[in-house]
Amino acid sequence: MVSRPHTAVIGLGAMGLPMAVRLAAHLPVTAYDISEPRLAQLTAAGGTAARTPADAAGDADVVLLAVRDQQQVDNALFGEHGAAETLRPGTTVVLTSTVGPEAARTTAGRLAEQGVLTVDAPVSGGPVRAGDGDLLIVVGAEDKALGLARPVLDLLASTLTVVGSRPGDGQALKAINQLLAGVHIAAAAEAVALARGLGLDPATVVESLRHGAAGSFMFADRGPRMVETYESESAPEVKSRLDIFVKDMGIVTGIAKDAHVPVPLASAAQQLYLLGERAGLAAHDDSSVVTVLSPRSAASPARKGEGR
Repeated sequence: MVSRPHTAVIGLGAMGLPMAVRLAAHLPVTAYDISEPRLAQLTAAGGTAARTPADAAGDADVVLLAVRDQQQVDNALFGEHGAAETLRPGTTVVLTSTVGPEAARTTAGRLAEQGVLTVDAPVSGGPVRAGDGDLLIVVGAEDKALGLARPVLDLLASTLTVVGSRPGDGQALKAINQLLAGVHIAAAAEAVALARGLGLDPATVVESLRHGAAGSFMFADRGPRMVETYESESAPEVKSRLDIFVKDMGIVTGIAKDAHVPVPLASAAQQLYLLGERAGLAAHDDSSVVTVLSPRSAASPARKGEGR
């Protein structure tokens, strides 16, 4: 195991950039992204910018993928100038994206043909926690691959759970995580929408309930951003795009169908995110899904008895 592995980070989005910046403070890091400003932020933090995924991966011991979906995984690895062009046998690819168990297994199989190891390690926690090394990471990997990736993962995770020895095992647990997260956000949106419909102050409702038995991490985190949606002229800062949950809830319902397990709450939440996407909110923060249930322009009805 290399104690300070040369690490390539491919994808400097909401999660990839803070992860890369944290790693660059401790390890040699080379990164690739299509965004020049994000590359500039990484180089300012001590990393090196690459022109292509292949360029980033050429000297890497560990390649960390932090892209949005399986199509971007395939492009980053196997597309033109993809990392697979320069990956050396024995290199370890760490898949942090949520792509589903079957996609992770397929990717690992293609890499194995080149003698490249795969660590299935989807992450949870958000950009701030990514920058602090406070992520939840669930892992499916053989011992050898995990050992090689450990110096990288230990810098990013406060909680690292090894689910199984196969790529895809981590994705399975991450799907369950996303089921809960997606349902909790949808429930928070319903609560805020109902508060508006009853003429209550949503900010008061969120602040009161976030500390009680009905609260959840997602309610405490997304609730204030839902309130901001109505109080501010501009949309809240995008910390987690709505279309991420369109993708993730699709993974959840898909693998549940394959397993013949009914997931009625996840299916209902999935429809809400699809409605938000259809309403033009795909690139907005996922908290904006509340406006599907209670549009910004909708006036709250007067409380019973008022005006009489």
